[in-house]
Amino acid sequence: MLVHPWDAAATGEEWRAWLRGQDFGQLVAPGRGRDLPVVVPTHFTFDGDATVWLHLARPNPVWPLLEEHPRALLSVVGDYVYVPSDWNANPGTDVTRGVPTSYYAAVQLACDVRIVDDRAEQAALLGRQLGHFQPSVERDAVTAGDRLLPGIRGIELTVTSVTAKFKFGGNKTVEHRRVLADRLAERGGPLDAAARAHLLRRIDPADS
Repeated sequence: MLVHPWDAAATGEEWRAWLRGQDFGQLVAPGRGRDLPVVVPTHFTFDGDATVWLHLARPNPVWPLLEEHPRALLSVVGDYVYVPSDWNANPGTDVTRGVPTSYYAAVQLACDVRIVDDRAEQAALLGRQLGHFQPSVERDAVTAGDRLLPGIRGIELTVTSVTAKFKFGGNKTVEHRRVLADRLAERGGPLDAAARAHLLRRIDPADS
């Protein structure tokens, strides 16, 4: 992923704060000596620091790759919007010659992989995920004898390096970015408010 200096996460806390609000991404497992990786869309839970947990079905094709090479990338993308060419044209230039772009947040976590087959650990992992995704739903506590566990395997990811990108007009002047924020507010698309918050936060945290 190309990350220009103006799009890079300002601190580790910036990408962590964003990732704490996310719980779905793509697990990319390269294996060893294979033509293409296996890519698995999946829910996950993040501890807010450097550990991620998830589980997948036992028939998933990712397992042989993780066993032969216990490394993976977790890729998470969100808050993406399209920025039309006339919006993106620099002030005072011909808007018909403007270049469109996209705004988005993206975090890629390079991780060591530990496969979790111990039933007690699996129960704790699954219980953690259920607590995150359905905190108000009544369900028996997950135990090592839970009927769901034979059909899954757990994964614990330990983050070893991070590539984080917050592409929200950082190469534009502050004045232009405020105009772009107004345009996003006026358009009011599904993710425009989230993108606008990023844009303003990266000008001045007090404005987001």
